[in-house]
Amino acid sequence: MIIIYDRKGLCELARINTSTLRNIDLRGHNLENANLIQMDLSGSDLRDVNLLGADLRLANITDADLRGANLSDALVEGAVFDNARGYRAALPVSVEPSGATGLSNSTTTR
Repeated sequence: MIIIYDRKGLCELARINTSTLRNIDLRGHNLENANLIQMDLSGSDLRDVNLLGADLRLANITDADLRGANLSDALVEGAVFDNARGYRAALPVSVEPSGATGLSNSTTTR
């Protein structure tokens, strides 16, 4: 079950017991720590939505608008963000080999 709160997180607006929120306007709502595993959010308007700590594993977020959304600490393993606006995957700044063989820090041109 998903509970949607108002923009300030003070008032419960709805309880949703479904696996699809396709093409829904959720602009500015608070979905902090929501369990959205395998949820279909494709085409939804998620601008300025608080998804802090939300579990979005295996969710379909294709064609959704995430501009301004807070995805801090959200679990997104296996989620599909194809054509999602405003989403940028966090890439590691540096990768240490940690004992792996066959890795080097130099580039060889042949």
